[in-house]
Amino acid sequence: MTITAVVMMIIAMVTIWGGLIAAIVNLARHPEVADSEPAPPVEL
Repeated sequence: MTITAVVMMIIAMVTIWGGLIAAIVNLARHPEVADSEPAPPVEL
C-alpha cells in the first residue's frame, strides 16, 4: 500500500470510529427519555 492509501485509510477509520464513539458518549451523557411509558395492552 502506498503512503497516500494508508493516510486515507487512517482518516476514514478515525472519521467512522470517532463518530461512533462520539455518538455513544453523547447517548451516555444525555439518554433519550420517553415523555411517558406506553400504556399496557388492554385485555378483553
